[in-house]
Amino acid sequence: MKSTEEFYINRCIQLAKNGLGTTYPNPLVGSVIVHNGRIIGEGWHRKAGEAHAEVNAVNSVKDKSVLAESTLYVSLEPCSHFGKTPPCCDLILHHKIPNVVIGTIDPNSQVAGTGIQKLIANGCTVTVGVLEKECHELNKRFFTFHTKKRPYIILKWAETTDGFLAPLSKNQNKPVWISNAYSRQLVHQWRSEEQAILVGTQTVLDDNPKLDVRDWTGQNPVRIVLDRTGKISEVYHVKNGSTKTIVITEQENLTSSDTIMYENVIFDRQLTHKIAEILYHHGIQSVIVEGGRQTLQTFIDDHLWDEARVFVGKVEIKNGIKAPVLERRFTSIPVKGDQLKLYLNHD
Repeated sequence: MKSTEEFYINRCIQLAKNGLGTTYPNPLVGSVIVHNGRIIGEGWHRKAGEAHAEVNAVNSVKDKSVLAESTLYVSLEPCSHFGKTPPCCDLILHHKIPNVVIGTIDPNSQVAGTGIQKLIANGCTVTVGVLEKECHELNKRFFTFHTKKRPYIILKWAETTDGFLAPLSKNQNKPVWISNAYSRQLVHQWRSEEQAILVGTQTVLDDNPKLDVRDWTGQNPVRIVLDRTGKISEVYHVKNGSTKTIVITEQENLTSSDTIMYENVIFDRQLTHKIAEILYHHGIQSVIVEGGRQTLQTFIDDHLWDEARVFVGKVEIKNGIKAPVLERRFTSIPVKGDQLKLYLNHD
């Protein structure tokens, strides 16, 4: 049974999830304000540059005079620095809110405990670490970015029941769908939640993907394209300029634009780590790697991934391109006839 503090922090987590996909580069944060055992205010951070969760929670309280007798709950440590918005700590102190309960410390070096210190120094009673594991999970992308200096990496593919990604040859006029329409729509939802999506050269040449969220609502992810020798021309969707695209290549002296940027690296055994470093410097906190097989297997072999989401469709093709090998325990979830296998990498 959850304690009272856990109950309210859990509510903060629920509220924070409303911002998934829209708050980058900021974290997901939810906040509630409680007076005499009753929630009198709620809020979550909706978008970078807009009000933080604590501000929205305070603004939702009709009678501000009771704030001086209330407790503010928040899933992540309140900020103490000026960014695009004023420090949330100052707002809490301005309204003389005496008690603050925090899920977890903010790993961002601009905060990292200074918000807690400021509140305590000014007389607030502060509790830290309520549902800390759950609050870390909520912001796994943000925490990975700030502590490991790389994006949170999600591998995704669809395979047949007999373990193939695709037939050896494709009919360009008739695509081979392994997963069903529900699974494909779910993938577009995932794209709206993550900051970037990555594919290799062969995937672009074979499928000419748009890598957008046309079957869902939300913002298209940044497209990351591996193109070692410059095989991908402007006729492909990934170079249409509709969405920010980063092309990682060995070609030199290529001219970047506002929407298509080139990053020059050597494609050696350190390639996946170089990709992660490039994305970190572009401020990208999460990326879905969508294949093909060589790209996916390289991330697996380099142990550079956090989740894998694998659809198994009710299709057999007997022969073709083998699916990546991932020998791990997984959780299986049915998706309208498909099976979704979820893997977590805790290395």
